[in-house]
This record gives sequence, C-alpha cells and structure tokens, in this order.
Amino acid sequence: MIPTVTTHAREVVTLEKTIGHVFTSRELLDQALTHSSQAREAETLRPAGAERAVDNEQLEFLGDAVLGLVTTEELFRRFPQFNEGQLSKLRAHLVSKNHLIHVAEQLELGRYLRLGRGEEKSGGRNKSAILVDALEAILGAVYLDAGLEAARSLIVQQIVLPELEDFISSGKAGKVTDYKSALQETLQAAGRPQPVYVLVKESGLYDRSTVGCTGRWANRIHWPRARLDQEER
Repeated sequence: MIPTVTTHAREVVTLEKTIGHVFTSRELLDQALTHSSQAREAETLRPAGAERAVDNEQLEFLGDAVLGLVTTEELFRRFPQFNEGQLSKLRAHLVSKNHLIHVAEQLELGRYLRLGRGEEKSGGRNKSAILVDALEAILGAVYLDAGLEAARSLIVQQIVLPELEDFISSGKAGKVTDYKSALQETLQAAGRPQPVYVLVKESGLYDRSTVGCTGRWANRIHWPRARLDQEER
C-alpha cells in the first residue's frame, strides 16, 4: 500500500522533478491532483452559497484530448510506412487505460493525490481509474501552464517513447490489435460482409463505461465476448 502523502510544497517539488516540469501556476497541479471526493468533502465545510470546490475532472477532459493529439502526431511522424489501420491500433494502445496505469504507477502518482476520507479508506490511492484520471489531468495542467510543447515533452518522454522503443525492439510495432478489428479484417479479406454487433452487457457511467459485445455473421457468433472501453466502440 502506498503511504498517504499530502501535497505540500516539498512533495510537489518532488513530483515536478519526476515529470520534468516546474509549474508557474502551482494551483493547476494542485487541482490536477484533487479527486472529486476531496472537493465534495471540502464543500460540506463551506458556508451556503460558496463557490464550488475544484477537482481534476475538467483537466482530465483536456488532458485526454492533448494526449490523443500528441500521440497521433508522434505516430504519424515516426511511422510513415504504416497505414491508417496500423496507426489507429498503435494509438489505441498508447492512450489505453491499460497502458496509462503503468505510467501512473511508475510516476507514483498515488502518493500525491488529494482524496476525500471515504476514498482514502477504500484504497483510492491504488485505484486504476483514479490514477489514470490524475495522469490525464496533469497533462491538461501542463498544457495550460506552459503550452503544447511542454505537454508534448512530458507525453513523449513518459508515455509514448518508452513503449514505442519496446515495440520496435521486440518487433511488435504495428501488430497491436483488438478483437473487433481482427474480426473485421478477417471477414474483409475473405470477401464476406461485415458483422453485426450485439450489445450483451453495459456497466459504469457513460464516459467510463465498459460493454460486453458479440460479433455475429450469418446468425452465428464469430467474435467472443470482449470488454471494450468507451473509445473502442
């Protein structure tokens, strides 16, 4: 279990050194590390009519977009020989929650999170969704603090480049795929019509939902049930 650490100045400096960016506006970093549970808890201590306490959800939204843009541009520049399908598969992996959680853990973001007491007790510092959200929020904060180039440097050095080096050295670059793409490519190569997708299960909030689907062709299931994040649908 990662120990609880508050975000006072000394600890924030350590995080800034880790990510390679010193914030001009330290408030942006504090906001990026503030989970909604802490913000809502803080609001209960404020007088009626007081301003809403800030959390990292809007920064996460922005950071997700910046991550997608920078990753797309890097892949476009580094792999001119790849077609659109190959680039899309590689990008999907690099921005996926499965990859980002490893980056967040390597940066030890859980140490710096600002959580409400309930989330703290339930192990929020080790929850994948909270860690990934904080990582994306930090990307958004860096973008607002210093612009696209600063955000690009962080994304390339911490998220994109290490994984690309592994793919290239192992010969796996361009082979990243998913069940849905594999089924469509197989049917297309065989000259068959594209499958019809049947939703069999859905859970979670809209922007963080998980769905279970089957792919059917000629009234037969050809694609096993698979968990898909919202962006893969």
